Amino acid sequence: MNEVTIALDAMGGDNAPGVVLEGCAAALKDHPNLHIILCGTAEVVEPFCAEHDRCEASVCTEVIAMDEHPVQAVRTKKDSSMVRCAQLVKEGKAQGFFSAGSTGATMAAGTLIMGRIKGVQRPGLATILPCPTKPVVMCDVGANADCKPAYLVQFASMASLYIEKVLGVPNPKVYLLNIGEEETKGSSFALECHELLAQTVPNFAGNCEGRDLLTGECDVVVTDGFTGNVALKTIEGVGSVLFGEMKRTFMSGLKNKIGAVLLKDGVKAIKDSVSADTYGAAPILGVKGACMVGHGSSNALAIQNGITTTINTIESNVTELIAESVAAQRSQEN
Repeated sequence: MNEVTIALDAMGGDNAPGVVLEGCAAALKDHPNLHIILCGTAEVVEPFCAEHDRCEASVCTEVIAMDEHPVQAVRTKKDSSMVRCAQLVKEGKAQGFFSAGSTGATMAAGTLIMGRIKGVQRPGLATILPCPTKPVVMCDVGANADCKPAYLVQFASMASLYIEKVLGVPNPKVYLLNIGEEETKGSSFALECHELLAQTVPNFAGNCEGRDLLTGECDVVVTDGFTGNVALKTIEGVGSVLFGEMKRTFMSGLKNKIGAVLLKDGVKAIKDSVSADTYGAAPILGVKGACMVGHGSSNALAIQNGITTTINTIESNVTELIAESVAAQRSQEN
């Protein structure tokens, strides 16, 4: 079993560094081949690394906050934990990095420091949707608000490789998020995307609507980052409100409380099946190395699972496969 080295941002996330350290300790126990370079302030990383084998401290003096301008923060805070993580990947000292900090800053660090794979026009932020029956990958969900149809073709290719190699979904079907299933539906942008995807993506299966995202019929869904982010946040919001209302109803009277006790295990199973904590990390596809983003509100379990997803991404050689795929596509075009 080959050693995997990951740079971990100890300071990233709303609940950092506590949950990051807890998740890191659990991941080290789970994966005997894992080596972590823990990036953060001295008082956080040095005591932890002194007590944990296979964990190396990389002391930084700065932290990028969630509300800072992403690109500006990456460019000015050269000694921040997030920038250090990306730099370690660029230098070949780590094979990937994981942060639950600012998504925009992680995206900027991956793009500006690690660099894009040659031929990738725009890296895409992919996420695994909380579908209860199977993994569904959607790309882009926020990295590129304005897109060209050619970007979506690359999103389709990169996300297909990711879901096949990391999540084990064979021959994934790609769908375009649209306002109708018919190929004549949608904006002029959607029509152009559909035509180009149909011409160039062998596993393209047509349009899907928002109501189809969690049914398990789709494997990969591609869209521009603006639409994808709105769809993702809507799903997260609906889920939060739904489970909140269920809890309120169960606690509203004696009969409901008795019902809650009887249904407790079933409700927990449903909640776990749609939880973002299951995978813990979303990949930024198209950069040189595994660049993984966790939810800002990640708990220790999400950090632990995010590290595991980062390991799986590295061991599946997704970066190399994307580079080969893009190179082959460019060769055909020439």
